[in-house]
Amino acid sequence: MAMKNHAYQSVIFDLGAVLVDWNPRYLYHKIFATPEETEYFLENICTSDWNEAQDAGRSLQDGTEWLVTQHPQYEAQIRAFYGRWREMLAGPIPGTVQILRQLKDSGQFKLYALTNWSNETFPIALMEYEFLQWFDGIVVSGKEKIRKPQPDFYQLLLDRYSVNKSSTIFIDDNLRNVQAAEAFGIESILFESPAQLSTELSQRGILN
Repeated sequence: MAMKNHAYQSVIFDLGAVLVDWNPRYLYHKIFATPEETEYFLENICTSDWNEAQDAGRSLQDGTEWLVTQHPQYEAQIRAFYGRWREMLAGPIPGTVQILRQLKDSGQFKLYALTNWSNETFPIALMEYEFLQWFDGIVVSGKEKIRKPQPDFYQLLLDRYSVNKSSTIFIDDNLRNVQAAEAFGIESILFESPAQLSTELSQRGILN
């Protein structure tokens, strides 16, 4: 049975692939001749784990130089990851931004963002996307030097903004992060599309 909306006080959003259309494939499809080469590179060279080390506070320079020493034959392509990072941004995801706007306009909820993002590149997003100013608070992993799915990262947001996790909903596109939030005691939605998110929030009485 869906809870009535008065039970929810806070909504926590992930940013990348939920509100911001970020994908390294937008860049590497320009660099490599085939999709297969792009996938090989992202699965074996500039991997998610490598990128998340920068999200957790390692400097872009240190991360890049270390990876170049591991794969010198890919030096130019590795340096492009942060050298041409803006080309991985395709803009906001309009449907989700509209949902965020509705929640903001309702005045019923505190809105937060909890993001795995390098502290060196996040200021670019802050300048690019006005909707990031709509949040009551944003916690960035690169600044805090801790990231999802570590429980302490979720706890950091709760403590900083005095958020009650029992009256909070968390939205993320990464199943690992959603499962971690659920295990931590925060009700969560695995984001698949703006339409799916709208349906799930409506079912909980959060969206009208």
